[in-house]
Amino acid sequence: MTPQARPTRTSGRWTLGLLVGLVVVANLVGVVTVAVLLLGLSGGADAADSTGRTTVLLVSVGYLVVGLPAGIAAGLARQRVTNDWLLTDRAPTRREAAHALRLPVDVALVAALTWLVGAVAVGVVAAVVYPDPLVGLRTGLVSALGGMVTAGVSYLLVARAARPVTTRALAAHPPVGSLLLGVRPRLVLTWGLTSGVPLLGLVLLFADPSNPEGPSEVVVVFLVVVSLVVGALATLLTARAVGAPLRELRRAVQQIGSGDTSVRVAVDDAGEIGLLQDGVNGMAAGLAERERLRDLFGRHVGTTVAQQALDHGISLGGEERTVAALFVDVSGSTSLARRLGPEEMVGLLNRFFTVVVDATSAAGGLVNKFEGDAALCVFGAPTEHSDAAGAALRAARRICDAVAAAGEVDVGVGVAWGTVVAGQVGAASRLEYTVIGDAVNEAARLTELAKTVPGRAMASGEAVAAAGDGECAHWSPAGAVELRGRGEPTQTWVRR
Repeated sequence: MTPQARPTRTSGRWTLGLLVGLVVVANLVGVVTVAVLLLGLSGGADAADSTGRTTVLLVSVGYLVVGLPAGIAAGLARQRVTNDWLLTDRAPTRREAAHALRLPVDVALVAALTWLVGAVAVGVVAAVVYPDPLVGLRTGLVSALGGMVTAGVSYLLVARAARPVTTRALAAHPPVGSLLLGVRPRLVLTWGLTSGVPLLGLVLLFADPSNPEGPSEVVVVFLVVVSLVVGALATLLTARAVGAPLRELRRAVQQIGSGDTSVRVAVDDAGEIGLLQDGVNGMAAGLAERERLRDLFGRHVGTTVAQQALDHGISLGGEERTVAALFVDVSGSTSLARRLGPEEMVGLLNRFFTVVVDATSAAGGLVNKFEGDAALCVFGAPTEHSDAAGAALRAARRICDAVAAAGEVDVGVGVAWGTVVAGQVGAASRLEYTVIGDAVNEAARLTELAKTVPGRAMASGEAVAAAGDGECAHWSPAGAVELRGRGEPTQTWVRR
């Protein structure tokens, strides 16, 4: 689900033509409503009534011929700002966007004003030409009811048809709480069209003092039918205006819940629904940003460390853990860097570290840090490992085999076993997860010796002893040595 594409210049003209057509349709609905009510309010048919009816009819038709085009022209003039940016296919300014969002309201106001003027004019003419001045009053009231129907239907039709305009306006300037097209006014308007106007019309039909005989049954039935049709239209438009966006929102929320944070919905409503649409888009964008940061965080510190930090928070300090430490270093990196140059050296190291990361991750370990052309890997922290020593030894063998197969660099790999302190060190504003202890230092010293043995991997006796029997079969004792910085001999093993 993606935001709607921006309308082209041609679609903008088509939208304006459609709006004009819908305004004409709304006025025809109002004309039919007035005609039905006036027919029902027509009592006895004497000569005076016939003459007055003809005069009122001619005045009404004449006003429609003049007033309807004038109202349309006034509406277009009022929305000239919208027409300009819509037809030139450019993004609106904030003022232009706010003006465009008032399009349905402006059309309804122009329609209401046009019909109000017509109702006053027709009512005055009827009061003059009919013997009973009350006929003018009822004619004006009936015309005003027709205006209410026209304005309401215009509002609903234009609000539906103008969604492309609303979408473009809100895409440039998201809603900030304006509720011109909110759910409440739509529902109130629907009630007025389906209940208010028809009931007022029936009251006029039966309470008109100038027509004591009341309306005929045919007129009442016809009014009810017209009311049902207009009510069904208004209810359908309101239901679609509310239901369609909610269905899109439901689908978007389901997609977001399944992990697709790239989903976006088109913001095509200037009321509460538009605020909800914009909120869902903001939520999806926020979740996408969170996942991006989680991914970056995990790439920098390791996914296990990142998850632990997200679950339990981050604080300075650590805890004692028994781990296997694996240290790997490139032999002759200084001369290699001088021969290759910095760019090629970086590419070579990236390929080398890919081997280290893949082998360590496959064995359930953590690449704790990269140190120039070396790397420190830990098995057993921050999460427990059922066979940390065996996993470290397997990873050491895999690294040596993969590096030898590539033939680009020569390395040394050292593996040690012991108790360390694992946790966050640094300052409150800059932390790093690390492991500190004799096992780490011992692994680094073994790495230097490993560069001189055929298999390029050396482990302490404690690491081999802590590993499972299956892994021990791949290692052979190599005697005791006193490593630099340690005052006691270390039993060493090398891979077979």
